[in-house]
Amino acid sequence: MSAREERLARNLLDPASALPEGLFDRPGRFAIHRNTVTASLIEALCTGFPVITRLLGDGVMKDLALRFLRAHPPSSPLLMLYGEGFPEFLEADTRLADLGYLGDVARLDLALRHAYHAADAPPLPAQQLAALPPDRLAEVHLDLAPALRLLRSPWPIFDIWRFNTETNAPAPRAVAQDVLITRPAYDPLPQPLPPGGAGFVAALLQGAPLGEAEDRARAEAADVDLAALFTLLLQGGAIIGASLT
Repeated sequence: MSAREERLARNLLDPASALPEGLFDRPGRFAIHRNTVTASLIEALCTGFPVITRLLGDGVMKDLALRFLRAHPPSSPLLMLYGEGFPEFLEADTRLADLGYLGDVARLDLALRHAYHAADAPPLPAQQLAALPPDRLAEVHLDLAPALRLLRSPWPIFDIWRFNTETNAPAPRAVAQDVLITRPAYDPLPQPLPPGGAGFVAALLQGAPLGEAEDRARAEAADVDLAALFTLLLQGGAIIGASLT
């Protein structure tokens, strides 16, 4: 973006700014356009962070969205992905200091949105996994789907998400939660991971072979259920390739 385009973007988002130099305008036309752009970006943020909007209420969320977009105007025309820095913005707001979970809940909102728009990738047929030599499974590297996301949090972010999106969901518990997001069909599916599960998935995402991923999982939880983790990945269509080193 050129310096002139950056100035124009700031002018569009700041009602106190003067008409951009060199721009000829019919009375009030630029102000109308500015209001339209601002309203669209606020709506994109409210829609893109539905649980945060529900937690804070429309009025507070719109105020936060307005302040965020003035500080962080979009750098891409893809509004469905706008808001990358919003979790950190929430965490930096001292008025929200008592709501320490907001940043991670916003990260879950954002991860679900990114998973929804991720590239498609067909899952690996189960028979190909079954054909791998059992004595070399520890050396196998798994390729995971682009839609897969992993979040680790000291807050009950899955419980908070479910309580604010599902009817009659139980109240959030006072526990830390790791969340796996897969996309088995068209909609992303968040699921809480058992102890050790996040270490296992994180290792796979970093390119570690199964044996090393298992070691990392057991370092976090000696009794981790690897069969259950594989089931989550398979049912979520998250394994798209497998190879031996």
